[in-house]
Amino acid sequence: MIEIKVKDSQLNEAAQEGMDSFVSAFVHAIRQGIHDELTAETMAELNADQITLLAWDILHEEVMDGGFVQLIHNGYGPFIFKNPFAKAVKLWGLRDLSKLIYDAHTLYLKYHEEIEQDCTEDEFMALFEQYPEFDDMDDLFIENEELWMEQIAEYIDQHIEQFAHIEK
Repeated sequence: MIEIKVKDSQLNEAAQEGMDSFVSAFVHAIRQGIHDELTAETMAELNADQITLLAWDILHEEVMDGGFVQLIHNGYGPFIFKNPFAKAVKLWGLRDLSKLIYDAHTLYLKYHEEIEQDCTEDEFMALFEQYPEFDDMDDLFIENEELWMEQIAEYIDQHIEQFAHIEK
């Protein structure tokens, strides 16, 4: 296992900036620990909570930027939907997020082959029109993003040793 380290001073500064910065401090440390290469080999060096946090970060970045269609098109569908991510966030207490992931998984199974195809920028933009079923899910994610980020920050704070070793 890779030992993920976060300096106490960095953590205090991040906590003062807000929950997004607090969560990002751990995401950044984990990414540094695996040299920003998320592979089967590097995942084997992380624990389940660290992998779940990286999955949250990818989900968050992709859905906030371009929704579930973008997440799937960019190749992250298997990482989010074919791993126990939904179950893990449910265990973290994020039942609504878990339900959303399970619901999006159903659409992923139905449409992923078409969405994952290589395409031009115009064809990519047309995907959003072709798969409007994702719109409500995107909206639900955006509406709840702040609450979920807060819950994730609280989970990390309560289980900090699962995410990193805090250095003085």
